[in-house]
Amino acid sequence: MKIRLALISLSDKRGALQFAQGLAAQGVKLLSTGGTAKMLRDAGLAVTEIGDHTGFPEMLDGRVKTLHPKVHGGILARRDLPEHLATIAAHGITAIDLVCVNLYPFRETVAKPDVTLAEAIENIDIGGPAMLRSAAKNYNGVAVVTDPEDYAPLLAEMQANDGALTLATRFELAKKAFTHTARYDGVIANWLTSLDDANKPQQFPGKLQLAFDRVETLRYGENPHQQAAFYRDPVPTPGAIAAYKQLQGKELSYNNIGDADAAWECVKTFKAPACVIVKHANPCGVAIDANLLAAYEKAFQTDSTSAFGGIIAFNGTVDTDVVAAMNARKHFVEVLIAPAFTPAAKEMLASKQNLRVLELPISNDYHAFEMKRVGGGLLVQTPDTFNVQAADLKTVTKIAPTAAQIDDLLFAWRVAKFVKSNAIVFCAGGMTLGVGAGQMSRVDSTRIAAMKAKNAGLSLAGSCVSSDAFFPFRDGLDVIAEAGAKAIIQPGGSMRDDEVIAAANEHGIAMVFTGARHFRH
Repeated sequence: MKIRLALISLSDKRGALQFAQGLAAQGVKLLSTGGTAKMLRDAGLAVTEIGDHTGFPEMLDGRVKTLHPKVHGGILARRDLPEHLATIAAHGITAIDLVCVNLYPFRETVAKPDVTLAEAIENIDIGGPAMLRSAAKNYNGVAVVTDPEDYAPLLAEMQANDGALTLATRFELAKKAFTHTARYDGVIANWLTSLDDANKPQQFPGKLQLAFDRVETLRYGENPHQQAAFYRDPVPTPGAIAAYKQLQGKELSYNNIGDADAAWECVKTFKAPACVIVKHANPCGVAIDANLLAAYEKAFQTDSTSAFGGIIAFNGTVDTDVVAAMNARKHFVEVLIAPAFTPAAKEMLASKQNLRVLELPISNDYHAFEMKRVGGGLLVQTPDTFNVQAADLKTVTKIAPTAAQIDDLLFAWRVAKFVKSNAIVFCAGGMTLGVGAGQMSRVDSTRIAAMKAKNAGLSLAGSCVSSDAFFPFRDGLDVIAEAGAKAIIQPGGSMRDDEVIAAANEHGIAMVFTGARHFRH
């Protein structure tokens, strides 16, 4: 289908002039509105204002300008039906072959902290979505363009095809247009249904509309009999796992992506050089030190057995020393993640063809919501971004922790945040010594953490311990004391806090309360 008449009406004018110039160079006549028409005319292009085309001026402060039969008749007329063509000819309507439209910036408008309902309403586009949907519906005869990234490829295709765009191209453009309008309406619905009685937006919309782009269909899900795909936000949160760049290796699996997310979210919370090793969504070794090599060496010691086949994340540039240490241990790794790799490190890693190597920038930005599907519904919450500081700690025992113990307590607390509940983490000197995860009782998690340390040949004498939630009984304290730990960090808030504090005093253990817990399910 050859393009002869194009309607261009844009809020986001990136690349629009070049696109219009390319169309004009191929003999395409241009229709346009308001500011877009002025921009094209100022650049020396011949353009017809939409009011001149319809014979009806823009009105109601621009609310009505393209909602006219000469516009929609020209877009919606089926080119394969003689009666349609005869009808528009009888009414002096010219067929419009290409519609290039994007919409009023509603999302950007409501992102302003002081936006009013009236201002938001005026940034709801009506004519734009109507034109896009009309053009997309009639893709057999019309090309619809919503994305500036498509301008150059479309011009190239037209140049190669005597000004025509193929049906396949027009169908793909139609899919993008319907997606564009659906998401636009979704943003409007989310914002409007979040308003309270005073028209102030609240945290959670009354009607939640979601939008994600499929990145790839995965080989299978958690198990081979399950099907799966990976979707990302249309605009991925900077530094989130969905923004990864894969440098080498096999395709990521469903479990790879889930575990990589757990490792990455944990490692990026540390400012000091850090290494996090994750297995089945739980950290099995975490350490900080003066450099990444030392951090890796310490993290690996925690649980070398579980580290086999795990995910490793670093928060700095990986060099050949780190790769050499992994090779020396014959450490089998599923995924390796870091913000950067030196060229020499990349060369060393290239020999491991199956190793998935991911690169993505460090950022402490978080997505607005975390979501978990349940039967017939969806659980939605804000992300757990709280990190307790030394000033937040409340000493509740006769013995106060030393400065060095406070550093280790805060380190253990950050690790426990990423361990499945019930979570117990022993640590010392900026490294995990034993991790107990996912048990139904806290005392069992405590025993498992102590057992892990013993199996690794690591002493817990003088260590520090973090518990992600309060101790319901003193039994966990007794196990911790028996293991040799000397300081504990926990939220507090149990009915038996006095009993637990008494047990800590009895064992000569320093204990601090955070006043906040970190359940992770």
